[in-house]
Amino acid sequence: MYNFFRRITALKQRHSEKDKRLITAIQTIVGSKPFNLALYQLVTQHTSVAKESAKGVKESNERLEYLGDAILGAVVAEYLFKKFPYKDEGFLTEIRSRIVNRESLNGLARKIGLDKLIEVDINRKNVLSHKSIHGDTLEALVGAVYLDRGFKFCKRFILRKLVGPHYNINELIKTTTNYKSKIIEWAQKESHELQFEILEVKNKKHFKEFTAQVLLDGSPISKGTGLSKKKAEQAAAQKSCDKLKII
Repeated sequence: MYNFFRRITALKQRHSEKDKRLITAIQTIVGSKPFNLALYQLVTQHTSVAKESAKGVKESNERLEYLGDAILGAVVAEYLFKKFPYKDEGFLTEIRSRIVNRESLNGLARKIGLDKLIEVDINRKNVLSHKSIHGDTLEALVGAVYLDRGFKFCKRFILRKLVGPHYNINELIKTTTNYKSKIIEWAQKESHELQFEILEVKNKKHFKEFTAQVLLDGSPISKGTGLSKKKAEQAAAQKSCDKLKII
């Protein structure tokens, strides 16, 4: 028994200071120390800093991201299915989308401190234009927790550490975030012709900025900008909804 504890102590002492900081961060975020530290080290590796393994494969967090995306979506879907037993599929899909969409996951990742753990080469071309780095890392973390601790623990982590503390579901239901869908629905109901067009794309140092315009019956009513075509259209649609008093 004594030799066992000596081996455990020796293993702990072999951790570098960087590893110790990662262990502390994972314990804070997840609620438990990692069993397999290598999984969480991989979580922090963005593809821009991926190193080639002995087998000739570049190791990054992308595979963990793929796994975590599926698990996160399934857990949230089940949670909403049970929480709202009388709501239809469209409602459940919309609320799930608001929880697990890229913008939401990016914000959540920053809230829990993942942005301080991710290793990324900002000098690589187009790295900063990939606007879901933090959200992707969060999904990779979910994948790592699943492989490290199993589904039951991972589900508890998602619901108790991510969804529960950071999402007010009732407020989420009241908030309409898809302004583009809202104004399209309104235009169809009121028999108006609605168009979205991209007016300009500016090439910044590390990203692109899009300017979108909404036309109602051929006349421009609002413009919006964003770091993607979709975000620019949403910004323009939001201004249009405000201008037209579409609630």
